[in-house]
Amino acid sequence: MDLDFIKKLAKPSSTKMMLLVLDGVGGLPGNNGDRTELETAHTPNLDILAEQGKCGLHKPVDVGITPGSGPAHLSLFGYDPVKYQVGRGVLSALGIDFDLTLKDVAARGNFCTVDDKGKVTDRRAGRISTEKNKELCDILRKIELPNTKLFIETVKEHRFLLVLRNENLSGEISDTDPQVVDKEPLEPEAKSAKAEKTAELVFEFIRQAREKLSDQNPANMVLLRGFSKRPDWPSMKEIFKLNAAAIATYPMYRGVAKLVGMEALKTGKTVEEEFETLEKKWKDYDYFYLHIKSTDSAGEDGDFQRKVRVIEEADKQIPRILDLVPDVLIVTGDHSTPSFIGSHSWHPVPVIVWSKFCLSDKVNSFGERACMTGGLGPQFPGVDLMPLVMANALRLEKFGA
Repeated sequence: MDLDFIKKLAKPSSTKMMLLVLDGVGGLPGNNGDRTELETAHTPNLDILAEQGKCGLHKPVDVGITPGSGPAHLSLFGYDPVKYQVGRGVLSALGIDFDLTLKDVAARGNFCTVDDKGKVTDRRAGRISTEKNKELCDILRKIELPNTKLFIETVKEHRFLLVLRNENLSGEISDTDPQVVDKEPLEPEAKSAKAEKTAELVFEFIRQAREKLSDQNPANMVLLRGFSKRPDWPSMKEIFKLNAAAIATYPMYRGVAKLVGMEALKTGKTVEEEFETLEKKWKDYDYFYLHIKSTDSAGEDGDFQRKVRVIEEADKQIPRILDLVPDVLIVTGDHSTPSFIGSHSWHPVPVIVWSKFCLSDKVNSFGERACMTGGLGPQFPGVDLMPLVMANALRLEKFGA
């Protein structure tokens, strides 16, 4: 979708829209059955929405491409994720309200576990507590780098934020996270000549971090990914004429929402509290994005049944949304995270578009194979969801005479 084109057609309105994202909701059948997590879950409310709305499967980036959470969300927000690229470091920084300047390079860090040979045995250090994370960040703040200001901030559980501040830094640095266990962390490499100074600083940070964390268990090493500098993009208010709000507990998702101009609302840690925030703030905004993380966490942990339970808990919240009388409701995931694989995957993602103008199809349950037969098609571009939302909310002018 061309944002300049849609900007000319978008118009203000009083209609209300909501995007409910069950992170990583797409799945595959497990070892002991022929149904996916979503097909296994008891979801009477989502099934009614599917029957009343229009369904399909969307591709977050393109056919066969496994997306990260950042580009997958940008696609849902209407931004071409190939054109609008940003590293996870910036998203993490914005998500915890870090005051990121144009001189800064940010990276997302994981505390991890390595064995006595230096090989990664757990990329998330057993998902240590946030309190333990804060203790470890205090240790890392003792690192000194030449002529460079270093910021280390806790994000959540095993995740932390690394920010380097100096003149002429570059975000064109390769990740040090090998993305698999039984391999040593990768060395940071400059992707361009202008990034060589930054790569040297990152290398020195990692060297000192290894020394200072050597006696910590299980978090005795760090992995870094998503090196980036803050971009300057048009906001959803500029493009879509929307007063948009985000409700998310994980900082990264708050960050990507803020990057496109949403207001990240303060909310509690549970799904129940997220929906309480939605109800309290419903009158104040005309577009809401509500994110549920634990579907993805269960998928990454390879826990089929826990992912089923999370989907069922989300289903119970649907009546609370309908009681608010939205004009348009979208239910989907940013990407697929099959517990059978234990990571993000390339599989297209089930989606429901619900409004009184959507013209329902023959789908009567919310699942991968049911949505495959829906009116939106088996692999339509996720970036096309936003103009579809706008159209169903009667927020697009007619094109041409």
